[in-house]
Amino acid sequence: MRKPAAAKPVKKTKARPAEPAMDVAVGRRIRDLRRVRQFSLETVAERTALSIGFLSQIERGLSSPSLRVLATLADVLGVGIAALFGASPSRDGASDQVVTRELQRPELKLWRTGVSKQLLSPASAENRLNLFLVHLEPGGSTGDELYTHDGEEAGLVLEGEMMLTVDTETWSLKRGDSFRFASRRPHRFSNPAQHAKAVVLWVNSVTGAG
Repeated sequence: MRKPAAAKPVKKTKARPAEPAMDVAVGRRIRDLRRVRQFSLETVAERTALSIGFLSQIERGLSSPSLRVLATLADVLGVGIAALFGASPSRDGASDQVVTRELQRPELKLWRTGVSKQLLSPASAENRLNLFLVHLEPGGSTGDELYTHDGEEAGLVLEGEMMLTVDTETWSLKRGDSFRFASRRPHRFSNPAQHAKAVVLWVNSVTGAG
């Protein structure tokens, strides 16, 4: 008498991570900003040196762009990176909001790189000064490549440690250390810790249209 065949173990399918929803939201904001400015994909591709296919994937939420790519796109669209937060931009981008409550903070989570930015100032495509709370997961980084964009930035390390490179010099910044530099200077930053998160209060100003 044959023994009944053993049942094959059912493979558990991993649930799709929630983070790609953030990619979709960011892609829509980039597309809306591009359309408000009446830029074609070809125009943005030419000005950013990114391929049309890659830009299309970003706008459709199929690619998770790095902070360097987002800064480049915001630069070309003539806005600060804060314009990628919150609701889609209006035609005039105007906002008279003064206060942002803690539970209302929009967040841009770059989940592939371990970097997230909470916008502390009211969201508007036309704002030239924006305040962020930047969280760097252990090993989180903007990438090995230095990048530039319009404006000026400054910050204060609130928790942990951050490695900051500007031009050819690198600094290790710890709690209480602060910095300031022109954003047109090539730069990058990272969290070198393996088990501790870094939190940085970060200010970005935009001087003009890209």
